[in-house]
Amino acid sequence: MSTPGVLLVNLGSPDSPLTGDVREYLREFLMDGRVLDAPWPIRFGIVHFGILPSRPKHSAEAYQKIWLKEGSPLIVTSRKVQSDLQTRVDVPIELAMRYQNPSIESAILKLKGKNVSDLLVISMFPHYAMSSFETAIERVKTVAKQIAPEMQLTIVPPYYNSEDYIHALAASEQAHLEKPHDHLLFSFHGIPERHLRKSDPTKRHCLKAANCCSTPSPAHATCYRAQCFGTVAAFVNKTGITRYSIAFQSRLGRDPWLQPYTDTELTRLAASGVKKLLVICPAFTADCLETLEEIAMRGRETFLAAGGEEFDVIPCLNDHPAWIDALENMVSDFLWDVGPIRKLTKLAKLTSDANEAKAKSPSSEESNGNQPRGNSRHDRIGPQGTANHRQDSASVTACFHR
Repeated sequence: MSTPGVLLVNLGSPDSPLTGDVREYLREFLMDGRVLDAPWPIRFGIVHFGILPSRPKHSAEAYQKIWLKEGSPLIVTSRKVQSDLQTRVDVPIELAMRYQNPSIESAILKLKGKNVSDLLVISMFPHYAMSSFETAIERVKTVAKQIAPEMQLTIVPPYYNSEDYIHALAASEQAHLEKPHDHLLFSFHGIPERHLRKSDPTKRHCLKAANCCSTPSPAHATCYRAQCFGTVAAFVNKTGITRYSIAFQSRLGRDPWLQPYTDTELTRLAASGVKKLLVICPAFTADCLETLEEIAMRGRETFLAAGGEEFDVIPCLNDHPAWIDALENMVSDFLWDVGPIRKLTKLAKLTSDANEAKAKSPSSEESNGNQPRGNSRHDRIGPQGTANHRQDSASVTACFHR
């Protein structure tokens, strides 16, 4: 009998806000070829001679402004989510970060020690990007193959427009939306434009076709920008808001990133007469440096200096009950697929179908017993497999409508 388990994966955080720990975090993060996607020798030179000599000190100062007595806000919140979800489901749940601690290796080892054979992997990134969702999932697959090759993985695909995720966003932000405001800004984490092109399986749609994000394409299954727009469309449809715009934050380097940039959009909005601004960051499910310092502190300064009067950042989903509900539903769907009840139900149905067919056609030797399993809600990866099934937007959406 299979033993199910769950792994929650987020990006990561330094072990402390000290410069040395921040340097180690930045080194691991920026040396990831899916983050800084230059050839290794060039990447090594950029990171070790262009970034690490000075950036860790400035980043450490930023982390010190948001650090909690319990530790990194991202880690503290993620632990709370893990704990809250664990009270809802009777299977082991572990937390891992793509970079630093708690590591993916330690989490897989713990799950292996609990004899987990079927593992549900939930990325805390609602949208597909090679520098977030893809690198986290691929790392989990690599580590699991190395230290727990018998473990079967089930990957939750991007849930950027899933009913449960959008409901959680709307529920967690309802009180803020009810406050007087002039405008709502959706600030997503930015990525280089070249990442979109690299993630486009068609190699001819993203940023090449006219109105590429609104024109249906298989590329949308791995297109970060199209999925960000999909989140906004679903949220707007859910809440009925009418005054909003979209921007992208956290750009690094000189290459073009997704636009408009959040800092320039903040200035533009203030100059256009927006006095009371709400900002939401849907790409992050837990508050972190990018939301607490970059937006809530530096973003506020930018907006007020440009003539704005009130600036309110809506907290991320964090441990909101509606978000825990959404995660619980993901786990419940998984348990239905792999659990004994599902198997017994399927067996009973197959037996019933076979008996019915036999009754209608006694001479027939056909059986339904070898019919293939129907569409799964998640991507399944066998014990030795490395398959990375990429679903189109419609199938990804269908996976999560209960």
